[in-house]
Amino acid sequence: MGTRSVKRILFCCMGNICRSPTAEGVFRHVLAEQAPELQIEIDSAGTHDYHVGAPPDRRSIAAAKRRGIDLSQLRARMVAAEDFAHYDLILAMDEDNLLELRRRAPAIHHERIRLMMEFAPSAASRHVPDPYYGGAQGFEEVLDLLEEAARGLVAELRTLQRP
Repeated sequence: MGTRSVKRILFCCMGNICRSPTAEGVFRHVLAEQAPELQIEIDSAGTHDYHVGAPPDRRSIAAAKRRGIDLSQLRARMVAAEDFAHYDLILAMDEDNLLELRRRAPAIHHERIRLMMEFAPSAASRHVPDPYYGGAQGFEEVLDLLEEAARGLVAELRTLQRP
């Protein structure tokens, strides 16, 4: 991430109804608990327009709610061209979305696009698996991975913000 400060973060998956809204909610929750002093704009988006305007998947909402995280007000949107300049950090949930984001972004912004799981180096997975076609356990696994990565991200952001 370098030494520049991060003020705006965008979380991205394919349709913006499972992983990226969950990442947005989890990060917002962890940030409020561990580093409320950090003023960070947070959003999520999808690389595809399958679900624009729709709320997160009901299973994502239910799994997050059990952990005290409310996703119900979020609505899916697609990544826009201006997002690449606006956000300081764009975090993809997997390699496919990472590659798609880098394909669309001007080369000058490629350094801003990273994998969410880079912030959870001890995790067994480098990507957040898409739970859409699986059962309830997949949504719990997504939350576990995203909570670990969110804690790592908050820790890194706190060190960057220190004078």
